[in-house]
Amino acid sequence: MKVKYEGGQVLTDVMPDLKKTRFSFGAVLFFIFCATSGGAFGIESIIPASGPGMTLVLLVIIPLMWALPMGLYVSELTNLAPVDSGPYVWVKMAFGEFWGFAFGLWMAVAWYLTGASYIVLATDYIGMYINMSPMVELAVKVVIILVFTVVNLLGLQEVNVVNTIFTFIILAAFLAVAIVGLANWENNPFDPFMNVEEGAFSSLGVGIAIGVWMFCGYTAIANLGGEIENPQIIPKGMKWCIVLMMVAYILPTLGGIVSTGPWYEWGYSIDYSTVLSTHVGKWAGVAFMITAVISQLALLNATTATASRSFMILGKDHLCPKFLSTVSKNRKVPIWPIVILAVLNVILVNLDFEILVIILSPLLFVCYVGFAVAFLKLRKLYPVEKRGDLYYVKGRFSPYYIVISMMIIGIVGILMNGTEYFLLGYVLILFALLMYIICKKVYGGLSVENPQLYPVNPKTGLCRGDLVRFGRFFLIFGVLALGGSFFLRWYEGDWGHDYYLDLYGSGLISNWELMITLITWVGIGMLAASVICYLVGRKVDPIPDDE
Repeated sequence: MKVKYEGGQVLTDVMPDLKKTRFSFGAVLFFIFCATSGGAFGIESIIPASGPGMTLVLLVIIPLMWALPMGLYVSELTNLAPVDSGPYVWVKMAFGEFWGFAFGLWMAVAWYLTGASYIVLATDYIGMYINMSPMVELAVKVVIILVFTVVNLLGLQEVNVVNTIFTFIILAAFLAVAIVGLANWENNPFDPFMNVEEGAFSSLGVGIAIGVWMFCGYTAIANLGGEIENPQIIPKGMKWCIVLMMVAYILPTLGGIVSTGPWYEWGYSIDYSTVLSTHVGKWAGVAFMITAVISQLALLNATTATASRSFMILGKDHLCPKFLSTVSKNRKVPIWPIVILAVLNVILVNLDFEILVIILSPLLFVCYVGFAVAFLKLRKLYPVEKRGDLYYVKGRFSPYYIVISMMIIGIVGILMNGTEYFLLGYVLILFALLMYIICKKVYGGLSVENPQLYPVNPKTGLCRGDLVRFGRFFLIFGVLALGGSFFLRWYEGDWGHDYYLDLYGSGLISNWELMITLITWVGIGMLAASVICYLVGRKVDPIPDDE
């Protein structure tokens, strides 16, 4: 795909109506922190699953093989293409309209649906200390939604102010856990190193599957690229945020492990608040739980800003309703996406949307790895030598370090998250293909404004070459499904049947054998579809020679 750029920087996909905001180093740092972390909550589950020693080691390895590579490619691509809906634009630039739409939709759906989980978790934390009737609980959720809808409607400056306040509170609370825990050192943090009952492979796999989620979300800042007046500050903020998160994860976790036990009770009867309640007083533990609420609100605030920019360029490219890319006259914010997100959250917080989270999880791994591959392709399309003073990742082998590291951790995360995650993720995989066909035919896509550069095949009504692209789509995910079915049959074969039956009780995702069988046939079906699309596409819908 050909994109005009001057001085090394992409000049396409710019929304002229957006208000530019100059981000300070702190604003970038705190936004990324709130969008990605919100504190060490969640690491408690790794300790009993993997063992205390392995948990600490993984908190060093995962940032180096997952967070840092992601942060590096986000920093480079956000400077190359400083636009809103950045992840969609990257993939579109690298692989064309269809792939851009698929990845853009997957990320947009993920950001739109995860916000409700933060609202529910914040309310649950409040409910641990304050008894609430169902009506009062609903009222609390609605108030939370309204408050952060208003904050985001005011603009990015206000979002950053709130993020800054929240970040200081969160870091202060975990610093207290680290200091108190290390001051009361009693246990050997590497005894045991791993959960011997689970075995080395299982302990490592579960730890990675959980741990990578603690270092996700760095692409969020890229959704705001068109509104950041000085995108050159992003690389510095990104690198320091990764360091900050490592320290904010490792020190409180180390302090907790060495001072409060037993290790196998972490995530069950022991958490970070226990460190303070045990060694300082019950009041300190209760005070710390306020941080848990603030953590979820920080994630909600950043996610609302990120999600509301998801469709900005998609609308401009005629691949979704146009009103999703319009901004308000005074504040210059995408008012309709923010309002729609608020309404959606009011609905979702009343539903059991755990199944939605299960569907989204593997697709996020696919997206993060896919963006790394797009980064490598864009290195070839837009050589760094022609980018002038723009930031790019230095080092001859750095691009390969980024892609290979992301692939290793991403594949492990996809396969070891669980069979139900793997299978139901394919719902959203196929959903993207279906929605592309619908949106392309209804709204016209890129060919509306430039039919010469993006010609439509009259036989299919889609972009020329899309049948071949569909063939590649089915091939990639068909191989992943078929390979995954063999791996999961081996990995979960000894315990999968009883585990899923006990966990879910009834229904599709309680039947491990049925899920494995379905994954196998999904893989076979997609490979067959790949062959058909490719053979038919070569005859009636070949990809243009200049792509």
